[in-house]
Amino acid sequence: MNRELFAKAGIFEDLDDDEIEGVGEICDELEFSGGQYIFHEGDEGDRLFIVNTGEVRISRDVPGAGEEAITVLRRGACFGEMSVLDRSQRSTDAIAHSRCTLISISREDFALLLESDRDLAYKVLWSVVRLLCQRLRMTNEAMRSLMVMAMF
Repeated sequence: MNRELFAKAGIFEDLDDDEIEGVGEICDELEFSGGQYIFHEGDEGDRLFIVNTGEVRISRDVPGAGEEAITVLRRGACFGEMSVLDRSQRSTDAIAHSRCTLISISREDFALLLESDRDLAYKVLWSVVRLLCQRLRMTNEAMRSLMVMAMF
């Protein structure tokens, strides 16, 4: 597997080459055409994804307004991991913004990987904690901006 791609993925950035190779053994590569849904909000969260080529749009449907894009993800971005980790439904839609190839890991394979190697699990889970903290900080900043705008 491509070490540079996994390093960009965040949750695998602390892994050494042998650990990356182990992760690579459980990956699938999937292709999507532009506009094709990867998953819908409310779907079962059974896989996580890493963008290999192309772009993926993360969005939500806002009643009365239509699709509201949250972000566009590019090479190395990891998404879908929240519902894999907490076994919940998808909280957003993921749509191929352009033709793309994604690296995918099933929930079951990811769990087996973490259970089989404690050192790897420790590294991955701490990376997930950092990633979620970063996202929470960004959300807090966005909320602050919305509150300031609402005052005017």
